[in-house]
Amino acid sequence: MSSNISFYESVQRNFEKAAQYSGLPSGLLEQIKVCNAVYQMRFPVRIGEEFEVIEAYRVQHSHHRLPTKGGIRYDLGVNQDEVMALAALMTYKCAIVDVPFGGAKGGIRINPKKYTEKQLENITRRYTAELIRKNFIGPGIDVPAPDYGTGSKEMAWIVDTYASMKHGDIDAAACVTGKPVTQNGITGREEATGRGVFYGLRELLSIEDDMKKVGLTTGMAGKKIIVQGLGNVGSYSAKICQEEGNATIICIAEWDGAVYNADGLDIAALIKHRNATGSIKNFPGATNIADSKEAIEMECDVLIPAALENQITAENAPRIKAKIIAEAANGPVAFEAEEILLKKGIIILPDMYLNAGGVTVSYFEWLKNLSHMRFGRMEKRFDHNTYQNLVSLVERMTGKTIGESEKNFLTKGADEIDLVRSGLEETMVNSFHQIREVYLSRPEINDYRTAAFLCALNKISSDYLSLGIFP
Repeated sequence: MSSNISFYESVQRNFEKAAQYSGLPSGLLEQIKVCNAVYQMRFPVRIGEEFEVIEAYRVQHSHHRLPTKGGIRYDLGVNQDEVMALAALMTYKCAIVDVPFGGAKGGIRINPKKYTEKQLENITRRYTAELIRKNFIGPGIDVPAPDYGTGSKEMAWIVDTYASMKHGDIDAAACVTGKPVTQNGITGREEATGRGVFYGLRELLSIEDDMKKVGLTTGMAGKKIIVQGLGNVGSYSAKICQEEGNATIICIAEWDGAVYNADGLDIAALIKHRNATGSIKNFPGATNIADSKEAIEMECDVLIPAALENQITAENAPRIKAKIIAEAANGPVAFEAEEILLKKGIIILPDMYLNAGGVTVSYFEWLKNLSHMRFGRMEKRFDHNTYQNLVSLVERMTGKTIGESEKNFLTKGADEIDLVRSGLEETMVNSFHQIREVYLSRPEINDYRTAAFLCALNKISSDYLSLGIFP
């Protein structure tokens, strides 16, 4: 059974729940809440011997900061309501992690698996042309990115179309993020959302007071985790939590079923198995679960929904046994389900914070494109030489020789990937503690989502109030 209210209504109700604690003028709250611009389009594309009319959207939720920013998804479930909800979440997400963008989102209502690569390219390029025609894309206007059903390939088509239609724009590469590294992308973007999930979850698991409430010890090591969805976000979340956090991934659920092993699944091997067979099922050493919906109801320490919205509803919320729900996807917990989960004592780490790794690294890519220089180019060798001199000084003063491998580790200058990961970790750690500070300072707030919304509202409202529009 699905949620009784729409995804967009769920986002709006969460907004209203937090807004009552903000003390902000009602007019200002209304301005923050509504979508500023909604562009619905239908355009013809030749598919084989026929023409097909494609339904697509681009929504700019808030112009309090420019450009607006948000992904483009290709899915049959795309509709105006969904795109508006996702655009609104992007506004709050950017504010929470101090990324200076307004929120936006786009979508094309297709099943990408039904089209050839050339047909997808034609659809993508025509969509881009429509956005350019209405001034809904540009480095300082609106900057799309990958989302469900899209990736670096689609972003390359978009930037190529934009550059060909905006001849002479030296910042054209910054019109979209999530591009291939060879085409003005940035290393670390593909893993960014999943790595951000790891950093955010790791931070929550380090809080002793919160862990006592759910009967867990601090730290990620040994925590039993179930991940729903093995797409880009789910696969990196699971892999990094396992390899860098020493977590035990006991179950992975996909659209066609789930696999389970109480002692843990080897995620890297499971991904290879899925790539080879087309399914996660029948993975050696694991038990198949026919209904993936049952998997998210199994007992675990942490449940990571990394698929689509409204996966946990009022119908199945009473059966959820996880102690922590870490929302790697957008809107996986419906509004009506949240109160049920909170009453059970479950901690929910909200999507608007936890999956902000993607937009954070997109911000780094946008800055790289505008500066026309990769990160680390100027300082890497300087840092390497400085560290090498320090190591040599230590060797001379102590009379001891440091091994070659240790010396290489100590004197390494930062590559782009090192700087990207460092910036992402800094962002996720700082943002978590900003949210927690609001959570602790307001006794009337009993959940992290409301605290995150309130944190976002405080930042967005300060932008509007600085303009003098509201008293």
